[in-house]
Amino acid sequence: MTDTDNRTPEREHTIAERERLANLLAGLTPAQWAMPSLCDGWRIREVVAHMTMPYRTRTPSFLAGLIAARFSFDRYADKAAHRDTARLSDVELLAALRDNVRHPWRPPGGGAAGALSHDVIHGLDITEPLGLASAPPERIAMVLHSSTPKSFAYFGIDLTGRQLRADDAEVVIGSGTPIIMSAKDILLTVTGRHPLPAN
Repeated sequence: MTDTDNRTPEREHTIAERERLANLLAGLTPAQWAMPSLCDGWRIREVVAHMTMPYRTRTPSFLAGLIAARFSFDRYADKAAHRDTARLSDVELLAALRDNVRHPWRPPGGGAAGALSHDVIHGLDITEPLGLASAPPERIAMVLHSSTPKSFAYFGIDLTGRQLRADDAEVVIGSGTPIIMSAKDILLTVTGRHPLPAN
């Protein structure tokens, strides 16, 4: 697949998000690379290792790892992230991202929207604890527009009786009592990174 085969808005935003994150990561100190991320048990390093794992892992190795993890992707991803950060330096992890900005990877069944969601959500796992700029609201809104009740269920979120409404993008999720927040905070909430506001 080439860029000319897949010039969708989601694809363009995915490329831009990878470039943005690579530029931010290039300015981090070793101490910042070792800071805890928003992902439990993962430092910034493990998040970058996870984001770049699809570029570095061949299908047979992935399948073997998934079988060893008893078909739990979360278990496999955690083991792979720690294994890779044990053998790759910060410079090598950054290169894996920068060299694959235009990589055509898409999560199984997720398509271009899934690839964008993956990079934007994990981008927040990196930028929030470091106090760095997040993806622009319109990019986050694109991720939220592709979200489904199944997506929320994966993160254990129940929006019953609540409506999350962005004040910086055209985003409205759920029905019920309106709660106004930024698109970024909505995404952090529906992915379980921030607690669900009370009605």
